[in-house]
Amino acid sequence: MLFTPSELKGVPRMSKRNFQIYRYDPDKDQKPYMQSIDVQLDGSERMLLDALVRIKAHDDTLAFRRSCREGVCGSDAMNINGKNGLACITQIAALKEPVAIRPLPGMPVVRDLIVDMSQFFKQYNSVKPYLINNDPPPEKERLQSPADREELNGLYECILCACCTTACPSFWWNPDKFVGPAGLLQAYRFIADTRDQATNERLDDLEDPYRLFRCHTIMNCVDACPKGLNPTRAIGKIKELLVKRAV
Repeated sequence: MLFTPSELKGVPRMSKRNFQIYRYDPDKDQKPYMQSIDVQLDGSERMLLDALVRIKAHDDTLAFRRSCREGVCGSDAMNINGKNGLACITQIAALKEPVAIRPLPGMPVVRDLIVDMSQFFKQYNSVKPYLINNDPPPEKERLQSPADREELNGLYECILCACCTTACPSFWWNPDKFVGPAGLLQAYRFIADTRDQATNERLDDLEDPYRLFRCHTIMNCVDACPKGLNPTRAIGKIKELLVKRAV
């Protein structure tokens, strides 16, 4: 939930906030634990990432990923008060205390808030997320009609933060078999692209009890996506295409 500047005028200025942060350093900790940290804020920290940076200034052992600070790179995805999101676009004023911060669920923890995303990217790469076209390349570009281009809206904007996939129980249970919402969203992005010539091959690859059909349409992925995308709809369209092809 984002607040507009006018809405934030009524929010009291916060001087101190309590954070409960998941900590785990495999080199010295026998098991993970939650660390309670009180942070004095000076009012300039609008987003959760700002607060984490301030915490790290006092405790440089805290580990988390960050990069663009603009909700574009997806690096600082984490579980915030029980919901996956991006720290850089999560307003502190919208968070209830204590602010519980954990790593993305269902992923091996490397250290603190950093998870190993190897399996996520392995499944993403398995759908061949690139245009396949065997025609001789044109001098400039492969053209599309405006209507065909509009079909890609809501598909190409994924930033690979893994918020959706790590909110999906089917991925938790079968990360080595189920592609996951992010990968399937990208699979449909190229199936829907009129310039792509590998639709049948892509559908063949997904016609499997696990790779696609482990999605049970609980829509956790839609709720978790910080970009407002709908992987469930894309997955449903792939299923429709497979059904039509079988008739």
